[in-house]
Amino acid sequence: MSTQLFNEGATQERAENARLSNIIGAIAVGDLVKSTLGPKGMDKILQSTSGHGDAGVVVTNDGATILKSIPLDNAAAKVLVNISKVQDDEVGDGTTSVCVLAAEILRQAEQLLEQRIHPQTIIDGFRLAVGSARVALEASAESHKDDEERWHADLLSIARTTLSSKVLASDKDMFAEICVDAVLRLQGSTNLDRIQIIKRTGGKVSDAYLADGFILNKKIGVNQPRAVKGARILVANTPMDTDKVKVFGAKIKVSDTAQLAELERAEREKMRAKVQKIAALGINVFVNRQLIYNWPEQLFADAGIMAIEHADFDGIERLALVTGGDIASSFDSPELVKLGACATVEEVIIGEERMVKFGGTGAGAACTIVLRGGTSQILDEAERSIHDAVAVLSQTVGEPRIVHGGGCAEMLMSKAVDDAAKRVAGKKAIAMEAFARALRQMPTILADNAGLDSADLVAKLRAAHYEGKSTYGLDLVNSDIADVKGVVTESFKLKRQVLLSAAEAAEMILRVDDIIRCAPRQRRN
Repeated sequence: MSTQLFNEGATQERAENARLSNIIGAIAVGDLVKSTLGPKGMDKILQSTSGHGDAGVVVTNDGATILKSIPLDNAAAKVLVNISKVQDDEVGDGTTSVCVLAAEILRQAEQLLEQRIHPQTIIDGFRLAVGSARVALEASAESHKDDEERWHADLLSIARTTLSSKVLASDKDMFAEICVDAVLRLQGSTNLDRIQIIKRTGGKVSDAYLADGFILNKKIGVNQPRAVKGARILVANTPMDTDKVKVFGAKIKVSDTAQLAELERAEREKMRAKVQKIAALGINVFVNRQLIYNWPEQLFADAGIMAIEHADFDGIERLALVTGGDIASSFDSPELVKLGACATVEEVIIGEERMVKFGGTGAGAACTIVLRGGTSQILDEAERSIHDAVAVLSQTVGEPRIVHGGGCAEMLMSKAVDDAAKRVAGKKAIAMEAFARALRQMPTILADNAGLDSADLVAKLRAAHYEGKSTYGLDLVNSDIADVKGVVTESFKLKRQVLLSAAEAAEMILRVDDIIRCAPRQRRN
C-alpha cells in the first residue's frame, strides 16, 4: 500500500541522486567563473533583456558581480553565490577564488563518494585538513606594520596584486598608489563612505586621479559666491519651494486681485522668515536635498550664502559624514542643529561638467577618486576594481598580516595537509589528501588561464616547496616558478576567509541527502 506524502506536483530526490545533483550544480558554477581567475583571466559579458542600449550590458570578471547577475535554479549553486556575496561584503576581493575552491573541494568529494566513503567521514577528514591548512597559513603570515617603509610597500604590493586581474591591470602601479593613498587617509577606519568615486566618460583610463576632499555632482545657485573659505555648512532636507496650503482638499476664494497679491506676499514673507532662520545659524554654505526656488535662491544670494539644491540623498549623507554635520529638516531650535565645516568650497570642472568641491573637510580626511574612460562599461568595471582594492586594503590596515600570492599560499597549505594526512589513520586520511589536491587546483587553474603547461609548472612548484622554498609561486609572465616574496602579496585575512568559507560551503552541500521541491503554484485563468 502506497501513501502519498506530498502534494501533487511536488518532487523528491533521495540519497545519491540528491548528493550528485547538488555537487554537479556547484561544480558547474565553479567552472563558469574559473576562467576569470588570476592576472590572465578572461571577462564575461552579461546581457539583460530588460535594459535598453548600454544599460543592459555588463562586462566584468568580478566573481560576485557575475554570480549575482545570473538566475540559478540549483540549490547548491545558490549556496556558492551566497558565499561569494559574503566574501565581497567581508573582504572585498577573492569572490572568484572562494567559489572555485568550493567547487574543486566538491569535485574531489564526488570521487570519494564513488569509492563508497561515507559523507560524514569525508567531512571529518576535511575538517582536519582545514585545521592543518589554517595553522600553516598563519605560520607563513608576516606583518611589517612596525616598519613604515616596508608596510607601505606591502600595501602597494597587495593593491597591485588585486588590480592585476582587473581592467586596470595595464596601469596598476598608478592605481595602486591612488588606492593606498585613499585608504591611509581613513586612519584605520573601514568606513569606505569617505572615499567618493566619480565616473566621467571621455579621455582614457590613465587620466584618473585622486582629488583632496569631497566632490558633489551639483552646481552652485545663480548670483551666489563661486568659492568660500572657512566654510560653515548646513546640510538640510527641507522644502524650499514657495509655501502652499498643504491641506488636502483646501480651497481659497478671493474676490479681487489685491487679495491674491496679499496671499502671494504672505507666502513670500513666510519663505523670507525661513531663510532668515537659516542665515541666523551663521552659515555661509547651504546644501539642500530638495529644490530651492528662485525667490529663496535670491534671498540666499543677498545674504552671501552659497546654496546648492537637489543634492542626491547618498550625496548629502556622505557630505554630512565627512564635514561632521547632521542633516537638518527644521530650524526652530538652533542649538540642536549641528553644522559641518571645511576649509574651502569651490566650483571645479571635471570633463565638461561643473561640480562642487569641499576641501579640507572637518571630520577626517575625505577624498574623491575621479575615473575617466571611453565607455560606461569600462568605467563601471574600473569602479568595481577600485572598490575591491580599497576594501582589501582597508581590511589589511586592521589585520596587517600578509601572505604570498601566485599559488604560493595554496601550495604551502596543500603540503601541510599532505604531511598531516600521513599521521592520520583510516579513511579520513584519504579525505585529507583529496582536500590537498583541491588546494593544488588553484595554481593549476591560474596556469591554465595563462595558456601555460599547468601540469609541469605545478609539479615544479610542489617540488620547490618540498625542498624548503616556501616563498615560491607561479611567475606567469616568464612561464616559470619564482620567489614571489615582496612581488605578489595578498592579504592574510582574504586567504583565511576564502579557505574557511569554501570548506564550510562544501561541508554544507555534502551533508544533504534529500531535496524536496514544492509543487509549482497553479495559475488561474
